[in-house]
Amino acid sequence: MAFELPALPYEYDALIPYMSRETLEYHHDKHHQTYVTNSNNLIKQSGLEGQSLEEVVKKSFGANQALFNNVAQHYNHTHFWKWMKKGGGGRKLPNKLARALDSDLGSYDKFREDFLAFGGMQFGSGWAWLVLKDSKLEIMKTSNGENPLVHGAKPILGVDVWEHSYYIDYRNARPKYLEAFVDHLINWDYVLALYEDA
Repeated sequence: MAFELPALPYEYDALIPYMSRETLEYHHDKHHQTYVTNSNNLIKQSGLEGQSLEEVVKKSFGANQALFNNVAQHYNHTHFWKWMKKGGGGRKLPNKLARALDSDLGSYDKFREDFLAFGGMQFGSGWAWLVLKDSKLEIMKTSNGENPLVHGAKPILGVDVWEHSYYIDYRNARPKYLEAFVDHLINWDYVLALYEDA
């Protein structure tokens, strides 16, 4: 079964003023579509056809770099769109998740501080993550399209810090983009669903 570009779960202008229609059109319709197209071309004769996206990500890591780069980015972006919503972010998180942040990371404020720092310090392209590993929440960062699945962790929140994710709206001000993401865009209900599933 071929990989497909998922539709955005909201309209292109739903995240204004924190993310523009132009950013979503380029990021979703062009960049994400390219990862999907490349994944479908590269998976042929890989021996991984017909497996789930998550399995292809794990099995191609270290074995088929070109395929991994594209399927990992397809995985990352498929969740990235769902990790955002109009009117999201900030402290409006479900109690179960708030308690987990307090228990594992110290507090919401500590989560926010560290998540922003990890996203800001990622050199070049990559992602910052909130993950579940060994039954505890952790914050981590990865370069390029790499994701926590290949490090024994389950991502429950991720932010794309490739320039194509923010340059139209924020130019080189990555910290402002990260603050907007955390304070105004995170879909905490989706984060909770992934947390409970993990």
